[in-house]
Amino acid sequence: MFDFEKLEVYKKTKQYNIAVTGFLRQNKIDRITYDQLRRAAFSIMLNIAEGTGRFTKPDKRNFYVIARGSAFECLAVFDYLRDMNAIKEDEFQFFYSKLEEISKMLFALINK
Repeated sequence: MFDFEKLEVYKKTKQYNIAVTGFLRQNKIDRITYDQLRRAAFSIMLNIAEGTGRFTKPDKRNFYVIARGSAFECLAVFDYLRDMNAIKEDEFQFFYSKLEEISKMLFALINK
């Protein structure tokens, strides 16, 4: 088993990515927004995985900081979609709560 597979934040981020994929499959989102959300969501998960493979604390922290930035980027996309009436309020709140939890968990890893 790889180290990242043991992290609760990785597991939650993987579930978040599955939810994002489902959302994108069910909704008509313009190609640019679709691609940006997809890449930002993957970036959270992939940077967590890559960070665990680093040997020094500063290297690990850097990847967790990037992952947290990608979580913020995802929320900005969902906020935009809400303003464009492309997402229901309950869907927005679902993703907001998931990203808030992931962000807090990453913040704890960054400060560890």
